Amino acid sequence: MKAWHDECAVFGCWQDPEASRMAYLGLYAQQHRGQESAGIVTLKNGQHISHKSMGLVGDVFQEEDLVRLQGDVAIGHVRYSTTGESLTSNAQPLTARLMNGPVALAHNGNIVNAGRLKDELKADGAIFQGTNDTECLLHMVAKSKSNNMIECLKNCLPRMEGAFSLVLMTKDSLIAARDPYGFRPLVLGQRKTSEGKISYVVASETCAFDLIGAKYIREIAPGEIFWCDENGQHSVQYIEPKNKLARCIFEHVYFARPDSVVFGQSVYETRKKMGQILAKKTGVEADLVIPVPDSGVPAAIGYSQESGLPFELGIIRNHYVGRTFIQPSQSIRSFGVKIKLNPQSEVIKGKRIVVIDDSLVRGTTSQKIINLVRQAGAKEVHFRVASPPTLSPCFYGVDTPKKSQLIAGFKSVEEIREYIGADSLKYMKLESMVEAASGQRVSPGEAGFCAACFGDKYPTDLYDETLN
Repeated sequence: MKAWHDECAVFGCWQDPEASRMAYLGLYAQQHRGQESAGIVTLKNGQHISHKSMGLVGDVFQEEDLVRLQGDVAIGHVRYSTTGESLTSNAQPLTARLMNGPVALAHNGNIVNAGRLKDELKADGAIFQGTNDTECLLHMVAKSKSNNMIECLKNCLPRMEGAFSLVLMTKDSLIAARDPYGFRPLVLGQRKTSEGKISYVVASETCAFDLIGAKYIREIAPGEIFWCDENGQHSVQYIEPKNKLARCIFEHVYFARPDSVVFGQSVYETRKKMGQILAKKTGVEADLVIPVPDSGVPAAIGYSQESGLPFELGIIRNHYVGRTFIQPSQSIRSFGVKIKLNPQSEVIKGKRIVVIDDSLVRGTTSQKIINLVRQAGAKEVHFRVASPPTLSPCFYGVDTPKKSQLIAGFKSVEEIREYIGADSLKYMKLESMVEAASGQRVSPGEAGFCAACFGDKYPTDLYDETLN
């Protein structure tokens, strides 16, 4: 339903006799971040065992796969293609055998200078197996003169521009690293194993820790390499964090699960705060507040609490519709939105409705939802968006439409209102969104956020990326 697609999620587990199962559960909890492919690589006796394929976590891994993935160290990945096509060769973790042993790599983010790095590496004899940007790092590590992986990374990572939260596994270590802007989340935790020992885990979101019973410790810092080996846990700052961080604010708007803590803030509480601010700034006389499920629910709760209007689930979502639902003929194509979302006329009929969604990107989905609510008998439909108008594409690990496909890029708010068919349309202002996410009334950059998709400036050069 969304025109924005979640990027990826990574997971790593150190010294747990059930490492493959922890990785499976960690990926399962983060399935919302990528639904195209899934993979796990484990470490046993200095050798890697791998299983990955296209599809959802529950489909890719069967019991026999988890039994075969032996070892007490594991990394995993779920992917939605941002850079590179949707191919099995692009499924991660990527694996290679180097001079000093096997290496496996899982990456969340997007390298904006990947094209230039690939050209340099190809000119020097590198052969690429897939079309994603992550493979660049494997080739750079392979060419490094050092046999020490940490030294290799300290030399290679500063050459990569853009967003990367990485988990790597060698023949004897688990490594996590993050770009100096801190675009994508990456968190560290620990849990007690079935043997009573302490196991360290890393993940894109804390909701993965909740499922496996791990305790959140801290974020992997921007510009940090953290690793575990037989000598314990270690950390080094391979590059200084940027003076102004560029953490993706859309993690709080839409991408992250509401039960996660991202960039030190509860996603659920942040989204509720967005709804409360939205009610203060854009309130309208109405009878009910209803969310667009599921992404609009926390903001709608906040809007209801602040405005005093009753909250109702006026639209019910069918959670069992796969991403590949086939519409066999043009004659039933109009039923597509009702396959996923169904309004409750008993709740809506004759009422003035405030519909809350987290974002409005192309406008086509919002138009269909408003039409459904009207067909269910709504007297008025007021659309409220818990983020500013989306004006620009993302180049840091999110699959987004081009600028020319973003409705706010070529229509005014009034023109958008007319297009989607709402009686009124109001967006959250940029400064209000930043306030909800940070508690400060400052610019996105001053709060350490990237808000380039809302028209704020891009924090890095874009190199070969195109806006339109």
